[in-house]
Amino acid sequence: MKKLYLILIGFVYLNSIYAQRDSATYQEKYRPQFHYTPAHRWMGDPSGLIKYNGKYKAYNWGAVESDDLVYWNELNKSAIVGVPEGRATFTGSTVVDKWNTTGNGEEAMVAIFTGFHRDSKKQAQDIAISTDGGKTFHYYDSNPVLDIWSTEFRDPTVIYDEKEGRWVMVVAKALEKKVAFYGSKNLKEWEWLSDFGPLGDSDRSWECPDIFRLPVDGDRDNMKWVLVVSVNWAREQYFIGEFNGREFIADEPDQYPLYIDSGLDYYASRVFQNYDAPDAPVYTLGWVCTWDYAQTQPSEWGKGIWSIPREYSLQTTPEGVRLFQTPLPALTQLRGEKYSYDKTIRVGKTPLDAIKKMDNTYEIEAEFTSDDKNSFGFYLCEGDSRKLVVNYEPQSGILTLDRTNVADVDIPKFERIAFTKVPMTDKKLLLNIFVDKSTVEVFVNNGAAVLSALTFPSESQTGVSLYSLGKGNSVKLNAWKLSSIWH
Repeated sequence: MKKLYLILIGFVYLNSIYAQRDSATYQEKYRPQFHYTPAHRWMGDPSGLIKYNGKYKAYNWGAVESDDLVYWNELNKSAIVGVPEGRATFTGSTVVDKWNTTGNGEEAMVAIFTGFHRDSKKQAQDIAISTDGGKTFHYYDSNPVLDIWSTEFRDPTVIYDEKEGRWVMVVAKALEKKVAFYGSKNLKEWEWLSDFGPLGDSDRSWECPDIFRLPVDGDRDNMKWVLVVSVNWAREQYFIGEFNGREFIADEPDQYPLYIDSGLDYYASRVFQNYDAPDAPVYTLGWVCTWDYAQTQPSEWGKGIWSIPREYSLQTTPEGVRLFQTPLPALTQLRGEKYSYDKTIRVGKTPLDAIKKMDNTYEIEAEFTSDDKNSFGFYLCEGDSRKLVVNYEPQSGILTLDRTNVADVDIPKFERIAFTKVPMTDKKLLLNIFVDKSTVEVFVNNGAAVLSALTFPSESQTGVSLYSLGKGNSVKLNAWKLSSIWH
């Protein structure tokens, strides 16, 4: 009888998930069509990003998976089960325990995350164990596994150091503007190794650290470590250096801060740890939002959007080694019929009606050539006397993203301008732009800079125009309507 009761409870639970999923149309106002969003719930920082047995998995702490990082399947709303009353599961990571350090088998997956104690506000590090391939994780009875009795100690990333034969955790001491490194043989008992920081942008807070290795200029004999830290609840900075198993040492300390994204909405990113092919390209996802308006942004399906997946690389520039980001190559499978335009840009505004018909779900690749005198750019999400402005000033090399008049709703603290300095190369500027209903991501000069932002235009704001403030600018562009990932 008890077994039958449990089966019935499980049947009701699964049907509640499917009913909620079925109630989502994926055509709700502002709903992105090629960015991942949950059916109906809150979704914040990407957590636990891995690839294993041919599947990409991501959490928050509901589980989603993908074969190709383009199409996603939402598995559940809550992947961690057995969490005690009065606790909440915050950001963290997952690992595959291929070395059976926890004694749960070589196929076991372990989630390592911040457990928030509602009464005391304490933040400590907990684990949960999965033996079903990462669909569900069972809360560990002896949590927390790492507790320094702090209310600002969170967001662990865990990697395995094969040379030392131990796990390494990097976790934020948020208001100290530090990340701490800890080591463990079994994911349950941790020893402090070192602290890193403050350095670079150390104004208000550090959180959501991540660490990974990349080759410089594609040379796998010249590998560098990259440490990413979310700062001030609004953006991310990164450091390039060496990690010796105990401490991270940044190269060229006087060059920081260096920012991951120069836009208005990109935060708490993490890379996919690839257990199938450790030398595969390094892909990352970020949260397209900031905490200033995360809970007041409009939507009918819930709240939360993840970025398109990006591929990281380290490249040598005149300023030194820098982190580059390019869109996931597999996204090209979403492209429809191509629209091309190759002309001198006339002074004033030139509407691009063919892109307007793409209904704010499109990609643009544009190569501008300029005589270094007159500003030029795009008006996106144009209509109802509103627009998003992407402006480049050749003489200063400043690219500006202005969304002070794009949203069709009033969102406190939303009307802002972002900018970054990106010099032209041989009098050329390359822009790769993804517009997806309520989001825009602008990749500049093959990933030397990125600017991401939420937009929330009305459904009639689909206009796109080129403009130039004077003579001497031309453009070659291709544009594609991108198909929806929702079937």
